[in-house]
Amino acid sequence: MSTIDYLNFIFVKNEIMDIIEQLNWRYATKSFDAEKQVPKEDIKTITEAFNLTATSYGLQPLKLIVIEDKALQEQLIPFSFNQKQVGEASHLLVFCIETKIDTEFISSYFDRIKAIRNTDDEILNPFKTFVIEDFKNKTQEKKESWAIKQAYLTMGNLLTVCALKNIDACPMEGFLPEKYDALLNLKSLNLKSVLVMPIGYRAEEDFMSKLKKVRKPTKESVIFMVKQ
Repeated sequence: MSTIDYLNFIFVKNEIMDIIEQLNWRYATKSFDAEKQVPKEDIKTITEAFNLTATSYGLQPLKLIVIEDKALQEQLIPFSFNQKQVGEASHLLVFCIETKIDTEFISSYFDRIKAIRNTDDEILNPFKTFVIEDFKNKTQEKKESWAIKQAYLTMGNLLTVCALKNIDACPMEGFLPEKYDALLNLKSLNLKSVLVMPIGYRAEEDFMSKLKKVRKPTKESVIFMVKQ
């Protein structure tokens, strides 16, 4: 092994170790230090990561609401089963799905492909037609169910991004979406809230931060199928 190959190996090994270390470090934070704020540059990283997360067909049927307003966060606590981290957090992320996924919405995606990649209509149209017809055949309930799955993908990605940036987070399904939607006036934006994630920095008194992570051994949760 050459010196360059060895250094690359050490670098990759250390990167992998750092990722695992940070994933062990993270937990669903139950108490945030309300005096600490996530820097603007880190919020920019999180929002860019949200926008870069993979979604089915590449359609991005999501919007992210970033709330940095303690008064508004306090208003949302009762609609979050009184979970105080919603109010304590530096920022509150609200993951929303688009409720109007129609031909116009899908066409705008293909227009974007054409503008960015300069792809000919002759190449794009067969797939564009397929996607439009596929969604025409879906009920509104199925469209929203599909979009919600994309929201979980983005939340999972942001949890990892936050961990790598030493930012604490608490993924939450436990809230009243219809109350959030009304207070944030999301219906007028053709949006529905589906997930919530307070982010910030753990409070010293959060006992959960001292507990060991509970997971199955990797060998019990991963199955390798290799060519014999």
